[in-house]
Amino acid sequence: MAMDKKITFSYQKYFNLISEISSNFIGSLEYTKIVDMLLDCYKRKGTVFTMGCGGSASTATHFAADLAKTCGGFKALSLVDNIPLVSAYTNDEGWDRVFEGQLENWITENDVLVGFSVHGGNSKWSGNLTKAMKLAKKRGAKVIGFAGFDGGAMKKLADACLVVPIDNEYGTPVVEAMHVVLHHAVIFHLKEKTK
Repeated sequence: MAMDKKITFSYQKYFNLISEISSNFIGSLEYTKIVDMLLDCYKRKGTVFTMGCGGSASTATHFAADLAKTCGGFKALSLVDNIPLVSAYTNDEGWDRVFEGQLENWITENDVLVGFSVHGGNSKWSGNLTKAMKLAKKRGAKVIGFAGFDGGAMKKLADACLVVPIDNEYGTPVVEAMHVVLHHAVIFHLKEKTK
């Protein structure tokens, strides 16, 4: 978002956009694939790893917590939560390795890696997510993406990716909000299937 132009946000337009975009995901094939992949991981006792940067980091943590607590029985771990480890990778090997480095000793074909990113990873943002996704695929793990705008690299790398299709001054806040809406939908869906 350019800092030199004045943008007036309207809370009414924001709510309208959230409502309009939400309807795109009801019954979508990508949504169904995500629920099925997570359910399969649960049944084979694999681990769900989550990751994201900035606001998406908090969504990654929230999703892992909901999988473990609300759904019960999911093994879930957010790669953003261990601050000493995150800062050690950042300091010693660079920000680009922060998620890939953590996964190297853990990720297997039984697991699922979930990435949250507003832009989906491109040359400017979230390259650390796409590196981790490439490692996960190499190990045979399933990869799930939650992205926005055009989906970025995440849309191409993920086995299933929910993309919030918006590209205007409301983009970042709408994408971040929709990712929380979508992750809660997935949680409630999984809770019903794991009773």
